[in-house]
Amino acid sequence: QVQLVESGGGLVQAGGSLRLSCAASRSIFNIDTMGWYRQAPGKPRELVASITSGGSTNYADSVKGRFTISRDNANNTVYLQMNSLKFEDTAVYYCYCHKAAWGPGDYWGQGTQVTVSS
Repeated sequence: QVQLVESGGGLVQAGGSLRLSCAASRSIFNIDTMGWYRQAPGKPRELVASITSGGSTNYADSVKGRFTISRDNANNTVYLQMNSLKFEDTAVYYCYCHKAAWGPGDYWGQGTQVTVSS
């Protein structure tokens, strides 16, 4: 139903910032939820942030006050602004989306690596 492509990852020093982008292959205005998960080596995938079609947001406690998720419906893109990055934010970040009308599953991007040096 949709392809998601992430970009914006890279290497940054602790305290720095990065902005991740997730470009969708179709209009996102009526996609129920979009967001970001991350997975560090040896750890389970965890939800970082999500945003609904109505603009409601949800954040993991570990990133509240540092990360901001937003969606640009005109450009079919979801962003994750990451400030005050910490070493423990190092992970592969995956964009996902969910639309109830498409069924129970989620759609995922291929992931983008974020590495924070201490």
